[in-house]
Amino acid sequence: MENENKIQQYGRERALYGRNYVSLCSLSKRMPGRPGCREKGFCGMDERIYLARAALHMWEEPCISGTKGSGAVFFSGCGLRCCFCQNHDIAIGSRGRAVSVERLGEIFLELKEKGAANINLVTGAHYVPQIIEALDMARRKGLDIPVVYNSSGYEKTETLKLLEGYVDIYLPDYKYAESELAVKFSHANDYPERAMEAVNEMVRQTGMPQFDAEGYMKRGTIVRHLILPGHTRNSKKVLKLLYKTFGKQIYISIMNQYTPVFEQKEYTELNRCVTRREYEKVLDYAFELGIENGFFKMVKLPERVLFLRLIMKVVRKMP
Repeated sequence: MENENKIQQYGRERALYGRNYVSLCSLSKRMPGRPGCREKGFCGMDERIYLARAALHMWEEPCISGTKGSGAVFFSGCGLRCCFCQNHDIAIGSRGRAVSVERLGEIFLELKEKGAANINLVTGAHYVPQIIEALDMARRKGLDIPVVYNSSGYEKTETLKLLEGYVDIYLPDYKYAESELAVKFSHANDYPERAMEAVNEMVRQTGMPQFDAEGYMKRGTIVRHLILPGHTRNSKKVLKLLYKTFGKQIYISIMNQYTPVFEQKEYTELNRCVTRREYEKVLDYAFELGIENGFFKMVKLPERVLFLRLIMKVVRKMP
C-alpha cells in the first residue's frame, strides 16, 4: 500500500510539472511564447482535451495491431502540421470533441474491454500532463496493457521524460534527414536534429525490443518513415542514419502509402502517389544496409522473397 501511494504521488507530481509546462506553452517543439494555453497555439488547440476518434485500429504494424487491434486514441491538433499531412482535418484541429481527463481514462478502460492489444496515443504531445493523469486513473481501475506513444518525432526530450514509466512502446516518425525538405514541407528546419534527440530518449527509456508469446510488442521503439514522391534520396539518408545510429535497438517501418489529400500548388511533386519503382529503390537500399528488424508492405516479385524474410524478422509469428 505504501509503494502504491508513492507511485500515485509521483504521478500527481509528474502531471503537475507537466501542467506548468502547459502554462508556458512548451510541451511541443513549437514555442510561440504566449502566456498560458487558454488561446489556441501552433498545435491548433487550447488546454482542453479534444479527441477526433477512439476505436480499435487494425492497420498499425503487425506487432502493434495483430488480430486484436490497437486501442487508438486520435488527439486533435499537431505541433508539426506538415503540408502533406495524411490526417489533415485532425492535425489542424477541425475535427474533435472535448473530453475531460476522467472521460479519457474511461476511454482507455473501454478500449481494453473491447480486447485492444494496447492503448495507442496518436499525436498527444500537447496533452501529455492530462494523459498522465488519465493513465494514473485508468491504472488504478485495472488498465494493464502496454501504452504506445505515436508521434511525428518532432518532440521535446523534456516532454518525453515526463512519460517515462507511462509509455511502453514508442512509435515515432522520422520524416526528414534533409533539413531543406523539413523547411519546405513542415517549416521545421531543425527537424532532423530534434527528431534524432527524441528517438534517442525513446530508446533510452524502452531498451531493446521485447515481444510476448503471441508476437505483440511489449516494449520497444519502432521508427516509421513515409516515403515521399520524388524524394527517395531523403528516404535513403533516413534509413542509413537510423540503422547506423541504433542498429537492432529499433524496428524500422518503411511506408509507401503516401496519398495526396489535396492539390499542392507550390510543391507539385506531392500531387501523386509513390511509384512502385520508388518503393523498390528504397527497399533495395535497406537490404544493402543490412536492415533486418523492420516492416513494409509486400512487393509481389519472386526475387524479393528472400528480402522479405530477412527484413521481416519478427520474434514470433502473429496468430
